[in-house]
Amino acid sequence: MMNYIWAGMIVLSLAAGVLTGNTKAVSEALMTGATEAVELLLGILGIMCFWSGIMEIGKRAHITDGLAKVFAPVLRLLFPHLPRNSEAMRYISLNVSANLLGLGNAATPFGIEAMKELQKINPIRDRASDSQVMFVLINTASLQLLPTTLCAYRASYGSENPYIIIPCVWLTSVAALIVGISIARILCTGRNKDSQEVGAWR
Repeated sequence: MMNYIWAGMIVLSLAAGVLTGNTKAVSEALMTGATEAVELLLGILGIMCFWSGIMEIGKRAHITDGLAKVFAPVLRLLFPHLPRNSEAMRYISLNVSANLLGLGNAATPFGIEAMKELQKINPIRDRASDSQVMFVLINTASLQLLPTTLCAYRASYGSENPYIIIPCVWLTSVAALIVGISIARILCTGRNKDSQEVGAWR
């Protein structure tokens, strides 16, 4: 589905450029966009490799177990059908920790591993389970104690007080998280009696 959306956006952009006589701007945007995409990819690749290594070190040093215990009371409420000591719960704990600290790039590899583990216990492989939906939700509306990326952008554009937005970020994040979790709970489907996981979303 996303492929069709991206393809449609590209076609519409090219058509708009041709129809409005901005073919030069379109060609320049194609070149600069391709260059920036490669630079972004290499940057993200390096960061993901670094944090993947940190994740493996933490796993072998049992740091992930400690984080899982810290967040266990809250995560058990959000993911009641996941075993307490499961790999999925450990990676979810790491992901939540990274998001709280505003380390979005660090949270990405943890989130990918968590989703892989959730898929292993998904009773219906071609549909997202309730736990997978909840995990995506808390990532999308994640609460950050220090939104470092946003503050860095504000500082780079000359903001006199880039951190003044932090209380507003906390308020909106908490509100979005509460609303999202409430809606997800309401829309949850019935549980699969043959599995520890709840039924998949249709």
